[in-house]
Amino acid sequence: MPKPLIAVTMGDPAGVGPEVCLQLLANEEARAHATPVIFGDARLLARCARQTNLPAPRRIISEIEWAEKCGEIDEPAVLDVFGFDAAGFEPGKAGAKTGAAGFRYVEKSIEAALARQVAAVATAPLNKEALHAAGISYPGHTEMFAEKMAAERSCMTFFSEEMICSLVTVHIGYQEVVPALTSQRILDVIELTDAAVRRVKGKKPKIAVCGLNPHAGEHGLFGNGEEETIIQPAIEAARAKGIPIEGPLPPDTAFIASRRRTVDAYICMYHDQALIPLKALAFDTAVNTTLGLPVPRTSVDHGTACDIAWQGKANGRSLVEAVLLAAKMVA
Repeated sequence: MPKPLIAVTMGDPAGVGPEVCLQLLANEEARAHATPVIFGDARLLARCARQTNLPAPRRIISEIEWAEKCGEIDEPAVLDVFGFDAAGFEPGKAGAKTGAAGFRYVEKSIEAALARQVAAVATAPLNKEALHAAGISYPGHTEMFAEKMAAERSCMTFFSEEMICSLVTVHIGYQEVVPALTSQRILDVIELTDAAVRRVKGKKPKIAVCGLNPHAGEHGLFGNGEEETIIQPAIEAARAKGIPIEGPLPPDTAFIASRRRTVDAYICMYHDQALIPLKALAFDTAVNTTLGLPVPRTSVDHGTACDIAWQGKANGRSLVEAVLLAAKMVA
């Protein structure tokens, strides 16, 4: 079976994206399971390679060559996406110029995915402040892919050996969480998670749903009955569809080791409910995915880390894991 061709966006040029992409191109494990093509700037990658003592990319492809011969690519390569003006560019300093470039790499990868030129997309990190400085209002990759791929429903899910977590709400403030919670939204996330874990792990998963309030509301003592009126109906609807599920669980004990051994995936109500335990347990190996898209999309679970960018300090393992998971989801 041929290895899947996977588009890998370079991320914000000022962050660790270029560095972890270079590590990916040289990683034998990733190359054994997929053919990664970096959607980015070839000159910047060459400059980053010199500065970090990493191997420079061996195969550079122009956009014209890509349009004509993308189906013939059988080795790791860089698609040189035209348009970044490197005048005055400084590694570690993200701004409007780097935000616009990072967004352009994502747009190109989405175009390639929708045209079925690639089997999946893996993304290096973007800088949200740089995106906004460039006039790009998306909160992050998840929203970009969901809108541009016209997904009827989607959710952010993190895969790791330690735990799998799906988020009902993502990049919004705490005061916006409760108005965004509906039984239908929670059920959508449960169903997307169930299908994805079945595909990746090859078994019917046991899913646990976290409550919103301390102690999962303590039978109405905390909060405004969100567990009883919003979360519980979604759980009952999922059970009626044959999904093995429990909850709502008190969030402060949902992730202890004994429970993680019996749970295949968690449904979390807001961003930090999932990300705090996940990053504490699997910071370098967790993979961010967007479920519900017509083409698999995975990502690193870290940010641009501009404070260590282009210094040879970045750990590229999360991007390798992202490509490996993308290849598994394609298969």
